[in-house]
Amino acid sequence: MSIKILWVDDEIDLLKPHILFLEKKNYNVTTCNNGRDAVDLFQEENFDIVFLDENMPGMSGLETLSEMKEKKSSTPVIMITKSEEEYIMEEAIGSKIADYLIKPVNPNQILLSLKKNLDHSRLISEKTTLDYQKEFRKIAMEMSMVNSYEEWVELYKKLIFWELELEDIDDQNMFQILESQKAEANSQFGKFIEKNYEDWFEPKADKPIQSHNLFKELVVPELKKPENILFVVIDNLRYDQWKAFENVVNNHYKLEAETPYFAILPTATQYARNAIFSGLLPLDMEKQFPQYWKNDVEDGGKNLYEAEFLTAQLKRLGLNISHEYFKITNFANGKKLAENFKALKDNKLVTVVYNFVDMLSHAKTDMDVVKELASDDKAYRSLTLSWFKNSPLLEIIQQAQRLGFKLIITTDHGTINCKSPSKVIGDKNTSLNLRYKTGRSLTYENKEVYAAKDPRKIGLPIINMTSSYIFAKNDYFLAYVNNYNHYVSYYRNTYQHGGISLEEMIVPFLVFSPKK
Repeated sequence: MSIKILWVDDEIDLLKPHILFLEKKNYNVTTCNNGRDAVDLFQEENFDIVFLDENMPGMSGLETLSEMKEKKSSTPVIMITKSEEEYIMEEAIGSKIADYLIKPVNPNQILLSLKKNLDHSRLISEKTTLDYQKEFRKIAMEMSMVNSYEEWVELYKKLIFWELELEDIDDQNMFQILESQKAEANSQFGKFIEKNYEDWFEPKADKPIQSHNLFKELVVPELKKPENILFVVIDNLRYDQWKAFENVVNNHYKLEAETPYFAILPTATQYARNAIFSGLLPLDMEKQFPQYWKNDVEDGGKNLYEAEFLTAQLKRLGLNISHEYFKITNFANGKKLAENFKALKDNKLVTVVYNFVDMLSHAKTDMDVVKELASDDKAYRSLTLSWFKNSPLLEIIQQAQRLGFKLIITTDHGTINCKSPSKVIGDKNTSLNLRYKTGRSLTYENKEVYAAKDPRKIGLPIINMTSSYIFAKNDYFLAYVNNYNHYVSYYRNTYQHGGISLEEMIVPFLVFSPKK
């Protein structure tokens, strides 16, 4: 089916060579020499695209554009003008034109604009598919040779880049190839962690920045600079989710540094987030702050003392600064903080823990409507973007920018879509998390978990002398043998955390300066 073009110009007869050129390329061109007739034609017929002269007697091009957009806002309109005056360009762009061409135009300019606006998706899809096909073999080669935490960070970022590039293309086969490549990467990453993780806790080991030294290594250097800091910890934020709303933050802040770090095991809030604020491993938290630390099987909230942990860490680091801490768990609390943020302008450090993304992942487990809205990683990212654009957190960030605060955004751990059950047996005191278990006498599938027989070697407390930890790898979730089928059908394809995967362990840390 040929493309239908409406070309509106008061000197349309002079454009006959251009029109013949397009007709030879199988475009169907309808011409018109004034705005009023053009609007009538536009309403009566379904055109794929409009070329519109800006400078016409009677109804101007901008007036014609305005009426066309009122009637069919989705049809692309390309404005053509002799004028290079800035206000005309701004008005046209503000009216959401598809392109802007300066006379005299040549036929190839017209053809390029058509392809850009009508074949845009197809051309991008074909180019992206071709580029990923070339990159696929390179990534596969790199994956077989990765042997350091730095290389894993780079490989994971590359996979995320291609996932975001491929998510809107028509070729679903290509997306499935990427999914299988990500699964293979997680399989190799699990082996890497199993082999190297314990060594990272040796004093002189070559190791990445992890949860317990994140604040000292990455936040403290920023606190020693003149600007005040807004330190935002968004619970359960994966690297790809951050990339989904990166452009929204970039409207207000300029990225200075991006340092992905490794969340400690278990990649669960009570361990990883408490480690950030205390600057300690869970084993040391239990020893030094028994009044604040609770083990998995103990009753009560496990993250109730982050503010106290942070105050103690600042004191230990010799930082005598004014600071405030806020934990936001609902819309009303977030709105209140946004409205009152100006009152915090004299604090050197304002820390905000924002819990929405964690609530979203748990809601997907429990609520059918969220299961529909976040059915896969692409939908999960989209939902995160929608939340962020309409959240009080964005208002807080905007307020901070106006007050000249530097901004740090990070998270405590990521999450993974669990698709594969792995059988586990434990006693009644075994922890309930689906991606890790701690307790005595755990029976499990060896190849699907990393077992820490002596948890103290990786900085974890033990409830009794025979306690161990197991961590699910890849996309496995740990399902009890009792009532196994019900358990599996309820939890399959839900987002969980606590185990070993690129998504859970390699997470963003970002430093921004405010745009003036």
